[in-house]
Amino acid sequence: MINKIKAELATLGNPVKAAFLPRFFKACPGGYAEGDIFIGVTVPEIRTVAKKYKDLSLAQIRKLLNSRVHEHRLTALLILTHIFLQSDEDKRNEIVQFYLNNLQYVNNWDLVDLSADKILGAYLIDKDKTILYELCDSGHLWSQRVAIMSTFFFIRNSMFDDTFRLAKRLLYHKHDLIHKAVGWMLREIGKRDRRAEERFLKQYYRHMPRTMLRYAIEKFDPEKRLLYLKGLV
Repeated sequence: MINKIKAELATLGNPVKAAFLPRFFKACPGGYAEGDIFIGVTVPEIRTVAKKYKDLSLAQIRKLLNSRVHEHRLTALLILTHIFLQSDEDKRNEIVQFYLNNLQYVNNWDLVDLSADKILGAYLIDKDKTILYELCDSGHLWSQRVAIMSTFFFIRNSMFDDTFRLAKRLLYHKHDLIHKAVGWMLREIGKRDRRAEERFLKQYYRHMPRTMLRYAIEKFDPEKRLLYLKGLV
């Protein structure tokens, strides 16, 4: 089955995209994803393949997830999100443990962003969320992005407290991939409750990396955005 999935993805591969994507995802020497291999398959194409194989076992998903090919890992994760959605509580618990045990393969921003909220966030919404703070404090870039991106599921359900708490812990992070993720989640809160976002911003925006702030205030009107950027709020 795994070979069949890989073969199907191979037929969808585009050499032009395959040559471009390592630069886009920083898989070139010295990049945060150095050594990642791309075959040039688009996300919509991967989604179509994943839907066809949503009955894959976790053992089979692990084999696909272990691949050095980026699109193989993304397919595995999208299959996992499909399985999670149709599973009962016991199976969901198994899937979450599987996800956490294999985070070393969730090692680029798209892999995180297309799986974290749909699996870990969805599972934790009515449970203890200590694991998110452990991931946040781990010092591991992708685990930290998983932590903040998992809260996207909470945000869509009008639960903002954990996003704010994690954002505070990540204010001084050095990597722009965390700056972007935190700013994005703050912006998503603002779409639903601008006052809540601004209460947080007014307290912490002067401490934020510029990229984080720009992402957070992207939907503000130009005049207010400029006031934040000039530190005049």
